[in-house]
Amino acid sequence: MCVVCGCAAPTATAAGAAPGQARLHGTAHGPGHPHGHADVAVDARTGDLHYGVGSARVSVPGMSPARAIRLEADVLGENNRLAAINRAHFRDHAITAYNLVSSPGSGKTTLLCATIEALRRRAPGHAVAVIEGDQQTSHDADRIRATGAPAIQVNTGKGCHLDAQMVADAFGRLPLHGPAHAGPAHAGAHDPAADHHHHHEATGGLLFIENVGNLVCPAMWDLGERAKVAILSVTEGEDKPLKYPDLFAAARLMVINKIDLLPHLDFDLPQCIAHARRVNPGIEVLLVSAKSGAGMDAWLDWLLDDPSASASAAPMPAAGTERQLRQRIADLEARLAALSAPG
Repeated sequence: MCVVCGCAAPTATAAGAAPGQARLHGTAHGPGHPHGHADVAVDARTGDLHYGVGSARVSVPGMSPARAIRLEADVLGENNRLAAINRAHFRDHAITAYNLVSSPGSGKTTLLCATIEALRRRAPGHAVAVIEGDQQTSHDADRIRATGAPAIQVNTGKGCHLDAQMVADAFGRLPLHGPAHAGPAHAGAHDPAADHHHHHEATGGLLFIENVGNLVCPAMWDLGERAKVAILSVTEGEDKPLKYPDLFAAARLMVINKIDLLPHLDFDLPQCIAHARRVNPGIEVLLVSAKSGAGMDAWLDWLLDDPSASASAAPMPAAGTERQLRQRIADLEARLAALSAPG
């Protein structure tokens, strides 16, 4: 449900109606028009509507702000707990996990296939596995498996993002989880809701989590990854970091993909990077073409040679997901208490 995912989370400018906006209820209603809109800010100059300026920061027909706040706090809190277990589990297995997030069609899967082939040449002994997220089909996992790398497809149905439970279930079925206890039977026993204390012989490797194609909902969901990587293709436009700031604020790295197409497009590369750093001053940027191979060496360097990418290290600062979620949950609980207060 989007009411409890990243798209419901406030951005830095969503604390209320901005200057020039009024929180109004429209009056031009026809007969029988239902009255029950949540808070909405109306731009006095253009008439543009900005929903989610109330206490819950989201507008859901038929749902009170108090109920929306309680639901979001409960779900984010539980996912955060499961993600922490995933992170510890990855550490025990010496796995470095990256959460790749982008819109559909940005080239995530093509980049992953090229990365797997390049890693095989650069570091032939380095284990790699992939968790693929989509609403339906196993097309992307089939493409990954065709490279020889193991992959598990996670179909979310109507869901718009992966969550920590899904990642735990998929990881338990991958060879990276360890040959001593791999396979569906053991995987089913790996419930992240239970503490995971039994000893593992560290296997090591890279785990790529290709999230559902979506620039909004995955932003607030911690999967236990080392860092989020935002992938933006030059065919999408340089304004995406400003239009979808939560993702770029949560990402450690922005990969600008399909740069081989730059001569054919009106894409302002410096402006795109400036937009991303306006949202997240510390974000790193790589320029890559999975088709031509441009930038692939730098991408592999980032994956393999960054000393801060050790699986046993703390989460990368820009990812800061656990701290952000704890603060978000505290804010939600405070708003809920205020809404529930008498008078």
